[in-house]
Amino acid sequence: MITYEYPLNERVRTLLRLENLFERANHFVAEEDSRAHHAALMTLFEILEVAGRAELKSDLLQELERQKQILLGFRNNPQIAEGVLQQVISDIERSSAALFAMTGKIGQYLRENDWLMSIKQRSGIPGGVCEFDLPSYHFWLHREGARRGTDLGTWISPLLPIRDASSIVLKLLREGGKPVKHVAHRAAFSQMLGGKMSQMVRIRLPRESQFIPEISANRYALNVRFSTFGTRVCEADVEFELTFCNL
Repeated sequence: MITYEYPLNERVRTLLRLENLFERANHFVAEEDSRAHHAALMTLFEILEVAGRAELKSDLLQELERQKQILLGFRNNPQIAEGVLQQVISDIERSSAALFAMTGKIGQYLRENDWLMSIKQRSGIPGGVCEFDLPSYHFWLHREGARRGTDLGTWISPLLPIRDASSIVLKLLREGGKPVKHVAHRAAFSQMLGGKMSQMVRIRLPRESQFIPEISANRYALNVRFSTFGTRVCEADVEFELTFCNL
C-alpha cells in the first residue's frame, strides 16, 4: 500500500516536514560519498529552518505530557498489555527529559557557526556553493568520508530530541484512527465532518494503483479528487482506505 498523509493543522504539518527531513538526513549521513554529505548538510539547514518555530519545543513537551497522563489512565486495564503500555510511557518520559534538557533557541549552536552559516547563505543561490565560491567547503568535501560523517553527526545530534519527540507524537497520532474503506465515484469523494476537526487524514491505495489523491479539508467537509499521473482528468471509480487521525 502507498499512504498519503494530509495535515489539518500547522503543528502536524511541521511535524511531518521534520520527520521527512530527519529521515532524509539520516539516509545521506550514512553514505560516505561527498555528494551525499553535501545533501545531508543542505537537509540540516532545512531542519534548522523548520524547527526554528519558537513554540515547537513547548508544544511537544505539552503534548507528550498530555499523552503520558492519558496512558497512565490505562494502567491495570486487563484489555491493555501492561508491558507495551509501560514501554510507551518510558519512551515518552525519556524523550521529554531529553527535550527539556535542550537550552536556548533550537539550533542556535548552528547559527553561531560562521562557517556553516556562510555555506547556508550561499546555498540559497543556484550553484552558489562551487569551489570558487567556498574553497573551504570544497576542502571539507574532499576530506575522508568518516571524518565528514563525524562532523555531520556532531551538528545533527543536538537536534535529535526534536526528532524523537516528533516521532512519538506522530506514531500516537497515526494510531489514533480507524481505517474505513470507501469508493470515490467518478474519482470524487466528499464527506461532511459536522465541525469535528481531525488533525490528520490518511488515504491508502494499493501500490499498483495509478490514482493520486488531491485532498482539501476544513472543519465542515473533506473533499478528495483523484487523478492519474500526468493528467488531471479522471472519471473512474476509485477504491481507497480513509483514516481520520486524532490524538
